[in-house]
Amino acid sequence: MTRLCALDEIPDGATRAFTVATADGPLDLFVLRRGALIAAYENTCPHLGTPLDWAPDRFLSEDASHIVCATHGARFRLEDGHCYFGPCAGEALRALPARLEDGAVVLAI
Repeated sequence: MTRLCALDEIPDGATRAFTVATADGPLDLFVLRRGALIAAYENTCPHLGTPLDWAPDRFLSEDASHIVCATHGARFRLEDGHCYFGPCAGEALRALPARLEDGAVVLAI
């Protein structure tokens, strides 16, 4: 288990980026919070392998309705990372096992 942050460090409707050490090297990821939804994804576009964020901790569209790839504008659903628009349509972000534990966001890797 890796503790990422306290839940209240991610505002509702926002995202936050992290880099964690793994046996295979550093892993860049982000966590999104929307109401009761907490989801974590690897910060890599399935199309080109580029980072998704267009600015630090910025992964969402202006209306926060979907994740957007900064490189080519692909759109991904919040709840499962499925790409529904763009060159990687039908693919998905790599979901990571995150959950809430005692008021903190933890990653189970």
